[in-house]
Amino acid sequence: MQTYTGNTRSPAAMGHRVCLAPMMGYTDRHFRYFIRLMSRHTRLYTEMLTSGALLHGDTRRYLAFHDAEHPLALQIGGSEPRELAQCARLAAEYGYDEINLNAGCPSERVQSGRFGACLMLEPQLVAECVAAMVAVSAIPVTVKTRVGVDQHDSYEHLAAFVRAVAVAGCQAFIIHARKAWLRGLSPKQNREVPPLRYDVVEKLKRDFPELTIVVNGGIQTLQAMHTHLVSFDGVMIGREAVANPYLFADIDRRYFDADAPVLSRTQVLECWLPYVTEELAHGVPLARMTRHALGLFQGCPGVRHWRRYLSEHSGRPGAGIEILRDARCSIQAVA
Repeated sequence: MQTYTGNTRSPAAMGHRVCLAPMMGYTDRHFRYFIRLMSRHTRLYTEMLTSGALLHGDTRRYLAFHDAEHPLALQIGGSEPRELAQCARLAAEYGYDEINLNAGCPSERVQSGRFGACLMLEPQLVAECVAAMVAVSAIPVTVKTRVGVDQHDSYEHLAAFVRAVAVAGCQAFIIHARKAWLRGLSPKQNREVPPLRYDVVEKLKRDFPELTIVVNGGIQTLQAMHTHLVSFDGVMIGREAVANPYLFADIDRRYFDADAPVLSRTQVLECWLPYVTEELAHGVPLARMTRHALGLFQGCPGVRHWRRYLSEHSGRPGAGIEILRDARCSIQAVA
């Protein structure tokens, strides 16, 4: 039996200092591009894509992304090593920078497919999946998981899981600092009800210093990010990115490049318009994009007018970028 002995790779080498979490229904290519306007260095993650959908569905549409999105990780859901190996090959062929295995989603639909958080109960299977992906792809294979599931929430169980998967070739783990209840709580409740256990993730980093450990869960401010980066190699921001995307505007200057420009909210909007115009020309409905900008003016006077105007007008037939310009004028008038 192999034992985990660490590696010589620098934790910072994989660039996980600040990450945008994979979120179903949110982190599509339009939202990722929008965030990229504010931060060139934040690592972006796709929505979870099941191995079956990728291999038997519209592969080209599922894997399409804009060149500006790099560094970009593809999150995959599955538990069949050979299928996941095929997905890893495709991720590399399409130019992704990382493939991330979902071992943290607690929804019943995901469990029925034998992936997500229930995989924490099968560390050897996860290790086989990781080994299969590592064997066929040069891009890093990472795992996103929880601190535990149901009654299997001891530190010893988490450490054994990480050790087994690290031996298989995973050198970076994203840990949601809550356990998951596989029954009785909805996915939303699983993001809020189980208590945050940052102390458990800190112990994991101390015991596995050579691994890249990124913490996820409950991080909503720049100050919280700064605090966690003292203990961890990286932080991953989830729902706060949807509610307040402008949080990312100062990320590059703080953590990557002291000379990086910080765009105003209005400048972000202006930079986004050419992208929106191009996507409209390709038949993408305006509302599919503007829903990601509802939180751009979070905390500013007139934000309710901004949200209401976009919500009421973006879905109209033939709606174009004039909706965004008019919405901006409405918020300036209120301010």
